[in-house]
This record gives sequence, structure tokens and C-alpha cells, in this order.
Amino acid sequence: MEATRQVRKRGVLTLPGALREKYGIKPGDTFRLVDLDGIFVLTPMRPMVPELAREIERMRVEAGLTVEEMLTTLREQRERYHQENYAADQSS
Repeated sequence: MEATRQVRKRGVLTLPGALREKYGIKPGDTFRLVDLDGIFVLTPMRPMVPELAREIERMRVEAGLTVEEMLTTLREQRERYHQENYAADQSS
């Protein structure tokens, strides 16, 4: 799609409705603007936390773990990591 847009007062640039609909762009969405030597690239910034939470939940279900089992394993891993990386520092 190619369209001509005019910058309005206060730098406002309106995206065509067809693009907003196609990509699910809603009021309040945030974008990163990158200037590539006069070529502007506009990239949506999607919140990562909900996406990561869905992926963790999918993996938990696939592994057949309860939430309690997953949290217990995470605590064990954190303790193991701490012992491997920080225990030597504390004994000096």
C-alpha cells in the first residue's frame, strides 16, 4: 500500500484506516520511529510481558506441570544458580 500523508499541527500524522485495521492498530498504541538517513521506519512496540506469560503457560501445560511444581523448580534453579555464582564470593 502506498499513500500520501500530510503532517498536521503539532506533528500529527494520520495512518490510513485500512492499515490500522489490517495491523490492529488502536488509539494509544506506541511506535518506535527510526531515521535511516531520511527513510523513516515506524515499528509497533508490543508489550512483551503478556506474550511471555502466554508462552510460559503454554510450556507449563505441555510439560504437564502444575503452577506449584513450576514455582518449586524455579526456586530450586535460582538457589542452584546463586550457589554456583555467588557462594564462592561469600566464603572469601
